[in-house]
Amino acid sequence: MNDNNSKKPVYASLVKDLNGTIYEMVYDPKSRTTALVSFDGFSINTCSEVVVSETIYKPYPPTHGLISSGVVLFPSEALEYGTTKELLEEIRSFIHKYLEVSPFFEELTPYYVLFSWVYDKFNEVPYLRALGDYGSGKSRFLKVIGSACYKPMFTSGAASVSPIFRIIEQFRGTLVLDEADLQHSTTKSDMVKILNTGFQADTPVLRTGGDSRSGMQVEPFNVYGPKIVATRETFQDQALESRFLVESMDAKLTRTDIPHNLNQDFQEAARKIRNQCLMWRLRNCNQIGLIEAPSGLPVEPRLIQIITPLLSVIDDPALHDKLCDFIVGYQKELIVSRGMSFDADVLDALISLMIMHYEWVSMKDIAEYFNENLVHGERDISPRSVGRIVHEKFGIRTVRQRHGYVIDGISYLEQIDRLKKRYGFVDELVNVVNESQISSNNFAKELQQLNTPQVPPL
Repeated sequence: MNDNNSKKPVYASLVKDLNGTIYEMVYDPKSRTTALVSFDGFSINTCSEVVVSETIYKPYPPTHGLISSGVVLFPSEALEYGTTKELLEEIRSFIHKYLEVSPFFEELTPYYVLFSWVYDKFNEVPYLRALGDYGSGKSRFLKVIGSACYKPMFTSGAASVSPIFRIIEQFRGTLVLDEADLQHSTTKSDMVKILNTGFQADTPVLRTGGDSRSGMQVEPFNVYGPKIVATRETFQDQALESRFLVESMDAKLTRTDIPHNLNQDFQEAARKIRNQCLMWRLRNCNQIGLIEAPSGLPVEPRLIQIITPLLSVIDDPALHDKLCDFIVGYQKELIVSRGMSFDADVLDALISLMIMHYEWVSMKDIAEYFNENLVHGERDISPRSVGRIVHEKFGIRTVRQRHGYVIDGISYLEQIDRLKKRYGFVDELVNVVNESQISSNNFAKELQQLNTPQVPPL
């Protein structure tokens, strides 16, 4: 018998029917009830279940541990908000009341909150991060901003990573992660996968699971979605670092009007924001689309990739410009950080040897130049380590010769020129010569005009 009443329901916090209508779960902590709500263009409709292609979908029960304990937060109803501009101001006022951040971030975060409610309409998402030492306000940053976002899921980097995978897969909301410095290597490996993979749609993380009866099986976990994290230090992985919009928290609070504790008034104010944002999502979700990426911004493609979705929900041209200026400044910070790195010194040595008229440069020569000429403390480098950096970080292939591995410098001039810009060697070549003496345009000419190109002694 094919009776819907006899079928086992599927529990979900979001349902989309074949017509594109979305049904969002609400949870009322006062009555301890859950329901699904939708918008037909005129009014809100509430139901206890939805049938799509003969599958019965129901909201999670209010007794679900992650819901009743507040680990995952929901709106309690869809509430009118006026205009989008009025809603953004409501969010900004809420954040201002309970949190002190820079003026720019106070303007930016309402748009990030609103973006989180329609993130599933985009293929990439930016992340937010609070960066600072103990007592600098990072946890307050997470709590206040996170509580206004779409289905915030409050977790900790100190927790086991396995349930974090499952929470994201189950609720598809905004991950709010405290203590994300990831001290333990196994946790770091899995958590970095979540952060590195979760910024882009349709890129699940594969993990093994199962038991002694069913055997080990490969399970895909969808970890895509907005993420707000707090760390005391920057990430060593520059690719991961570039996915964040960062607010530096220095603990030098100047305002005295911020409540020291987040009481019941805060919980109710945050719920009101979520209720209004739910109404905004139901009304606008199917109309939101990705705008064209800003042209002419002097930043890396990855940074363009993460800010374009956020710009898509910003209708204020002035804030558009501020966000673009912020990203340009952030790009400069990344370049400075790279320029101070160990890899940058290896690139410096490579460029220096090429300018000294070595058409071919050996890994041994780079190591010797690095160890003898560059300021790097007590740490020396071996030719093997140089080869690994040149190949893996710079994307340059080495050639095996009788006395070791070498680089054909002329073949990689364009690649080296791109690396110069990436590591901040723009105005001058570090420790070597002013750019005016040998520019990227005549770099090849200078090398090709050598009278006696030679392989350096190995």
